[in-house]
Amino acid sequence: MSSEKVHVEHCKGVNGLDKVILREIRRCSAEVYLYGGQVTSWKNAHGEELLFVSSKASFRPPRAIRGGIPICFPQLKSTGSLEQYGFARNRIWSIDLDPPPSPSDISHKAFVDLILTHSEEDMKIWPHRYDCRLRVALGPTGDLMLTSRIRNTNTDGKSFTFRFAYQTYFFVTDISEVRVEGLETLDYLDNLKNGERFTEQEDAITFESEVDKVYLSTPTKIAILDHERKRTFELRKDGLPDAVVWNPWDKKAKSMADFGDNEYMHMLCVEAACVEEPITLKPGEEWKGRQGISAVPSSYCSEQLDPRRLLLSG
Repeated sequence: MSSEKVHVEHCKGVNGLDKVILREIRRCSAEVYLYGGQVTSWKNAHGEELLFVSSKASFRPPRAIRGGIPICFPQLKSTGSLEQYGFARNRIWSIDLDPPPSPSDISHKAFVDLILTHSEEDMKIWPHRYDCRLRVALGPTGDLMLTSRIRNTNTDGKSFTFRFAYQTYFFVTDISEVRVEGLETLDYLDNLKNGERFTEQEDAITFESEVDKVYLSTPTKIAILDHERKRTFELRKDGLPDAVVWNPWDKKAKSMADFGDNEYMHMLCVEAACVEEPITLKPGEEWKGRQGISAVPSSYCSEQLDPRRLLLSG
């Protein structure tokens, strides 16, 4: 492959933070910061950015990076006593020098393995020993795959319980021209109504005000259609039964210090997650969850959506 060979580059990012750049032969790329184990960029072969990162994002620990794909572990929102969304997203991860084999990722040549383990400081607020592993892989066609493995390494015989999410911020051209398919008819918890349970009545989810919903027992594939860009994101997931859909809209956007006033128009969070039923691991047990995302051209004509086939295929 000579000069076009795929490669993995370790370098410095914003404020001197360590990051890894993954590149594929078709010029697709992804960037992963060791701070948070967080993907902050995913570009297609045309160099177009597919993830949203706020122009006001802070790349200064201990503040979390606003955008990309934050890793939420071991709690979500205020479901426990820890900081909101847990601590994994504002810890410095390490390169995993002894990663488990991943036969399913055999086609991915551009990848990095990261690991986060318990620290004495963290055990004061969450008294458990664990290994949290993450593989970020960029496929030959530009698909982005995240695979997480969490193992209970407690030596005191105690189980632990956790929740988890890939809080993916997709870049969209105009939120009012975006629709999400694959979640229709499902039950959801509305976080804007104290977590009350409802059933989705619409054929597809569209956006004209703030949305913060947790869809339950969701399918393994969800489609996000960007009408303006004629692009469809396909999200595929395994081991993560729920899906969070979030956009802060204008009023909340103005209240967030690390988020531009009008940036809500160009982002949408769709998160593969485990929210309603937390995961419990006994010592020695391991949980595995995966999320794959791809971007494909779509045609959108008088409500006849070709990308619907994405949900029916595979």
